Amino acid sequence: MRFDTLLQELRFRNLTVKNRIFRSNISGRFDNYDGSGTQTRINWEVKFARGGVGAIISSFVPVSIRGRIVPNYATIDRDDTIGFWKALGEAVHRHGCKFILQLSHSGRQQDLAGVENQYRGALSATDKIESFHGLLSRAMTVEDIAQTVDDFAEGARRAREAGLDGVELHGANGYLITQFLSSAINDRKDQYGGPLENRARFVREIVRAIRKKVGRDFHLQMKISAVDHNNAVFIWEKKGNTLADSIEVCKWLVEDGVDAIHVSTGDMFPHPRNPMGGFPIEEAVKWYDGMLSSGVHTHRNYFFFRNPLLRPLFKYIWHRSQERLENIEGANAADAHAIRAAIREITNDVPVICTGGFQTASKICRVIENGDCDAVSIARPLVANNEMVKYFERGEEIPKNKRCTYCNKCLLNVLENPLGCYELSRYDGDYEAMIKEVMTVFEPKPFP
Repeated sequence: MRFDTLLQELRFRNLTVKNRIFRSNISGRFDNYDGSGTQTRINWEVKFARGGVGAIISSFVPVSIRGRIVPNYATIDRDDTIGFWKALGEAVHRHGCKFILQLSHSGRQQDLAGVENQYRGALSATDKIESFHGLLSRAMTVEDIAQTVDDFAEGARRAREAGLDGVELHGANGYLITQFLSSAINDRKDQYGGPLENRARFVREIVRAIRKKVGRDFHLQMKISAVDHNNAVFIWEKKGNTLADSIEVCKWLVEDGVDAIHVSTGDMFPHPRNPMGGFPIEEAVKWYDGMLSSGVHTHRNYFFFRNPLLRPLFKYIWHRSQERLENIEGANAADAHAIRAAIREITNDVPVICTGGFQTASKICRVIENGDCDAVSIARPLVANNEMVKYFERGEEIPKNKRCTYCNKCLLNVLENPLGCYELSRYDGDYEAMIKEVMTVFEPKPFP
């Protein structure tokens, strides 16, 4: 078969990507505790560049050390990080791949708080405790907000000085920008809370500050959760932002100068709607204990994971609002279609990227040809098959026995182990082969 649609180049205002496949933001704890990067992270990103994706969206890159989700993620919070990101970008560029750095801040959503947060609480839009893990937070002052806006702008400046191809604001999946945008989370009474226009003030100030810092000729995109689904776990919670809310926010961001919109879903991570698929409780029993000190509900969760009698109840609660397994691929396409249509009423120059379990070439072509989106971003299926695009270039689909099963074992293992595919069935039951593949991220080594 021919999959010409997904292999066509995509032109943004300030960037051209060789095909329509983006590696979405995902990575492991590959770096130093202080946020300095390592050869291992370069190896990780080169896996996907070598595999043929058009562009890589980096993992969560904190613009402030207080805004990291876990330690051992490379940051962009100071000028002495520029050299590392320059080396990484050059390594990716050697394979004809673009590199977009994701500017991020955790807010209250921290899996493992570093020493910088353990004794004073994470910064957020709210003082409210996060509902699933029970993560604690402190509502940011206006001065905190101004500093954080500047942190994002400085991160964009450093990314440009490093020679990277653009930046993405992580405004999805429950992190700080979502905490301001969401009507279910943001309970502020000042100019950053209340009506949607006020809740969007924070991210709009970030976009304007970035444009002032780096100009209009540097690629800037925004990742947004189209729908919060805030009550997906606990039905008594508020629903949060609707698709109509997100469409309005996207239109404002286009006016403010973003070059693309990246559509996701869900206002926390992990979330029943993102990433969809299995919740590997056996993996949670092994690795969730590292989070026990992170929140006030973590002991409750761990009790559910460990108790065989309660596991079915947890699985029911977690999966009741999910799509069926066969519907995971492209589950966000309808939301992306609505956002893209609204943007097209303003301009034809702002493409829409959609994430959501993509790994079938014919389905990717279909969502692009239907006008649902202009490109797709992929995380877990690319972890399972780094060379997915090369299959597509040969006119092949991924073999059924090698496809991502959406088991999510990769995401539970990442708390303590190298990120990789831990679904043993994909290795024909060969445990040694699985570990050998996972450990390839450490080659080449940083020194002889």
